[in-house]
Amino acid sequence: MPTTTQTTPKRDTKLANAWKSKPADALTDDEVLAMPESEYMNDVQLAFFRNKLVELKKGIHLNADATTENLREDTVVVPDPADRATIEEEHALVLRTRDRERKLLKKIDQSIARIDAGDYGYCDETGEPIGVGRLLARPTATLSLEAQQRRELKQKMFGD
Repeated sequence: MPTTTQTTPKRDTKLANAWKSKPADALTDDEVLAMPESEYMNDVQLAFFRNKLVELKKGIHLNADATTENLREDTVVVPDPADRATIEEEHALVLRTRDRERKLLKKIDQSIARIDAGDYGYCDETGEPIGVGRLLARPTATLSLEAQQRRELKQKMFGD
């Protein structure tokens, strides 16, 4: 009976090495994920995340400008109270969203400062790597997944 050898799945070496020949702003999320763990938070990854944070910040500023323009344009007097209430509720929702984005801007600036200080990508509580996957999903993360889960559990148990 012939024997088959089991092979462990190999990472795509093309993808794993693509980052070596590309500028940080041309890298994809998959290419950054494919980088070896020994290269965690190297200069290329730091530049990639800085660019990601700067682009996120630009997008928030553009949204804020568009919101200001829309709110100025929507100052038309509507005689129907139900329509006026709907418009006011929509405005309140937009303003709540912008308030969340304002808070996110602060976190983005803090993350950029962490990149400059060399602390980006490492957990505030444990000092362990946060992980590229988590940072791709949430570039402003300051805690590892485990530390964040512990914090949320404590908040749930003891309140804020």
